[in-house]
Order: sequence, then structure tokens, then C-alpha cells
Amino acid sequence: MRPTDAKMAVIGITGGIGAGKSTVLNVLSALPGVRVEEADRVGHLVMEPGTEGFQKIREHFGAQVLDRDGRIDRRTLAEIVFSDRQELAWLNSVIHPAVKEWFRREIRLERERGRLRLFIIEAALLIEDHYEELCEEFWYIDTKAELRRERLKASRGYSDEKIDSVFRSQLTDAVFRQHCQETVDNSGTPEETAARVRALLLKKGLYEGKGDTDK
Repeated sequence: MRPTDAKMAVIGITGGIGAGKSTVLNVLSALPGVRVEEADRVGHLVMEPGTEGFQKIREHFGAQVLDRDGRIDRRTLAEIVFSDRQELAWLNSVIHPAVKEWFRREIRLERERGRLRLFIIEAALLIEDHYEELCEEFWYIDTKAELRRERLKASRGYSDEKIDSVFRSQLTDAVFRQHCQETVDNSGTPEETAARVRALLLKKGLYEGKGDTDK
């Protein structure tokens, strides 16, 4: 994969909890000419000291949400907002636009640099937060519900009741498929998933095959 004069593509990756989005992101991040960014990580960046997000959170919640180093204590903040829907809504109104603006800025910079073929955005709320404003298309990472359940029990120790609750809070398979232009089946082995991702990129002209190793 080599940068060309063609416009850098921006693709959004989403899917339900336990679908194995990280497997797909690992495949993509290993390819040259591809940058992968996760909304969760960016959410942390926009709360760092010196940012507008940090200032707003400190002013709204006070010193109780700061740790000994004067940074946002995310565990304390989470305890507050997840017990109060109004506070959660307020926090989302600050963080979500800041995250989207961060992506918008980075995409603009990468297009100016002209070094990438593909910019990947992974976000659990890709559809709900209207990332079609930034992405040319969405990819849905699809995994059978029972396999997702097994993964969540093994990796996070979730009970069936916890898993059921989380599943109910997320978009349904039908809604994901309605809003996403492509679906990647991640119910098989990592090697099978990697092959599906590369085949999809090849079909779209975003990947040139095994011999394409130049950055």
C-alpha cells in the first residue's frame, strides 16, 4: 500500500461488545499506509490537563474528580456520572464533540501530509454520534452472540445477567447492518478474519496484496 494522489479514505469501525473489533484493528494497523485511532483513547486525550475538556470538567465537578497529580481521576468521574443520568449527559456533551473535533483535525492534517491511504476510526457509538460526517463508510464487525458471550465471560468475567444488560443497551444487529456499508464476520479464527479484511480492502482498491510492504 503506497500513498498516491488519490484522496485518503476514512473508514469507521464499529460493532457490539465482545465482537472482537481489536482483532480487525490489529490487522489494519499492521498494514502500511494505514492509521488506526480509537475513540476511547482520544476521549482520554481530550481530558488531559491544558485542554478545554479538562477545564470544563474541573469547573463543573470541582476538585473531587482530580487525582494527586491534578489530572482527571477517571474512576471517580465514572462513579459520579454513571449514578446520575443528567451528569452523564453533561459529560457526553463535552467529551463527544471534543473527540469528533480531534478526529476532524487529525484527518485534515493527514490529508495535507498526503502519506496515508486509509484513516481508521473505531468507536462504539459511531452510528449514534453521526460519524458519517467524517467517514466515507462504516464497517460492522459481526460475531455470533454466543461467541461474544463466551469472550466476555473469559476476558472480563461478566455474568450472563451483566452480558444480557449490556447487549440490551447496545444497537441491534439489524440496526448495525442498516447503517454500515460493509460487514466483517469475526466468528472464525484471527487468520480468517485477517483474510476477510485484506480481501475487502483489495476489492476497494485500498490494499495491493502480499508484495505491498512499503510505508
